[in-house]
Amino acid sequence: MIGGMGALLSLDQLQREREALRVASRRVVFTNGCFDLLHPGHVRYLQAARSLGDALIVALNSDRAVRELKGPSRPILTQEERAEVITALGCVDYAVIFDDVSPRDTILALLPDILVKGGDWTLDRIIGREEVEAAGGCVLSLPFVEGVSTSEIIARIRQER
Repeated sequence: MIGGMGALLSLDQLQREREALRVASRRVVFTNGCFDLLHPGHVRYLQAARSLGDALIVALNSDRAVRELKGPSRPILTQEERAEVITALGCVDYAVIFDDVSPRDTILALLPDILVKGGDWTLDRIIGREEVEAAGGCVLSLPFVEGVSTSEIIARIRQER
């Protein structure tokens, strides 16, 4: 799937793909989040993440988990819609939906070579850091794109009414 349109896989399918990438000595980058209402900050972040390795996995919080994290009015887009948008990006190789507020179990199942989060996450707050580093991987906080966020976009839309 590397280099084309990304694929939404189950965790079991993705574990098999991850193992094949490991055997082929391909560097796998992993990130996670809600990715509700994709905006330029998300796109720049995902492109930067993909440039760090040979394949990018994006783990999306389920709708239930997004509501728990962001409140009852979110997500705006369903998990299926968010997965469709994310996998259409050329920089995303694989997506998986996880039904938890924490990505720890998903990260443990895949043990990526590189775990990344946006610059609003300091290294000491990145979930899965200890496990990835213990397995020989590295953890990075990529620069945050100022002035663009889903919450800000929603606020702008509400002001238009």
